[in-house]
Amino acid sequence: MKRLQRPYGGTIVSGGTGRMTTNVRGELIGAGSWTHYNSNPANTLCSDDRLVKGPLSMHWFRDVDFEIPNRHGNGPAPLSHKGYLVVGGINGIACLDAYNGRTVWIFSLKDHLRDYDGIHHDVGSAETSSPFCIGDDQVFVKQGDFCLSLDLATGKQLYKFKTPASKDAKNRNWGYLAYHKGKLFGSILNQEHRTSPRYKLSKLRTESVMLFALGAKKGELLWRRSAKHSIRNNTIAIAGEKLYYIDRPIIAADYIDKPKRNGRLREKLPAADIPNGILYAMNNSTGKDDWTSQDRIWGTQLSVSAPHSVLLMNYSGVRHNFFTLPSETGGRLAAFDSNSGKRLWDIEAEYRTRPIINDSIIYAQDSSWNLKTGKALPFQVDRSHGCGQIASGSNMMLFRSATLGYVDITSNDPEPQTKNFGGIRLGCYINAIPAGGLVLVPDGSSKCQCSYQMRSWFALRPQ
Repeated sequence: MKRLQRPYGGTIVSGGTGRMTTNVRGELIGAGSWTHYNSNPANTLCSDDRLVKGPLSMHWFRDVDFEIPNRHGNGPAPLSHKGYLVVGGINGIACLDAYNGRTVWIFSLKDHLRDYDGIHHDVGSAETSSPFCIGDDQVFVKQGDFCLSLDLATGKQLYKFKTPASKDAKNRNWGYLAYHKGKLFGSILNQEHRTSPRYKLSKLRTESVMLFALGAKKGELLWRRSAKHSIRNNTIAIAGEKLYYIDRPIIAADYIDKPKRNGRLREKLPAADIPNGILYAMNNSTGKDDWTSQDRIWGTQLSVSAPHSVLLMNYSGVRHNFFTLPSETGGRLAAFDSNSGKRLWDIEAEYRTRPIINDSIIYAQDSSWNLKTGKALPFQVDRSHGCGQIASGSNMMLFRSATLGYVDITSNDPEPQTKNFGGIRLGCYINAIPAGGLVLVPDGSSKCQCSYQMRSWFALRPQ
């Protein structure tokens, strides 16, 4: 019975009449969580799960009657915490038991991910921020100018929070969304700034005019701050007691006046044509500045290593060639001391996926660097067809390589061998996550005409 006992609450009742005993299994030591789009509010893209290692074998698989967005729409990543798998759909949120695939609950929310149901690669949740996240025992899901709090175990609605916008404000909708240490963080979107080149996704926005924080239980406003110029959602990162973000003028070349049906890649701007930004580090409880910097603030995404006190700055729009903003010029990485703002290093660097912070090492497709020094390290990933972002645990990277590809990064081999779990197509961004000691993969082939043999929701476990 213990072999089958589920972590996070699996219960065994045994014994004879009048002398029955109950054994409840607790948390799984070494298991990681994936609670936000980029794994956590710090944007590390690493779950810190120490249990997932190769080779992998099937743990469970099933069909789920739940419509998800077209894989080309770059919808939000699946999330997992405390033994639950949470997945966004066209008209709601589904929660499955991560250890056996049973549907725990489905919360209906009309048109929840309708704007991500596009037929071509375009601006998606990688640029807009995910519409939902997990915080402790709650799932937070935003739509329009409100955010709902759902009980993680039951899907019951607990609270409804509104953005702190005045009733007559032209900008009211909720943008960035994150949970950290009892606080709910959000932004108010700039409705006039459109970056999508395709008409179907024209409602999605990437820039915000205000940041704010609420209490995650009562919704009380803790602080709010208007942008000096504009805040790109990708540049917000939270770790420890600080929230970091970059404020810079909107770049005119990124703006689309009339969304096109067949918009494709737009030419990148020279780095010299991109206005410098202001990097802020603020106390996330009070909203007061801790430090600021205006010294060569060129990046469009931030991530933080709390254990090593390093803030990483990079370009975010490097996921594929179908959608890249002109301001995503690429070619650089920089790091700061997260406590003081001192620049630690700034280097020329090429990367084809967003950088992953895994302990003291930065990984990206075909590249790796020491987090504290910026020194290049030997590393390369062999990858077949597929444009999605790499997701990582402490020991393993997961990505689309035609089918599901994975690499064991604990080996000392500078060019670790890519292995595949064949027959199943992943989605076009983050579709497979290492969490809870498993690799969790909701169906990523929605509305795909490719000839992959199997379509299923499934979980893999180490052999």
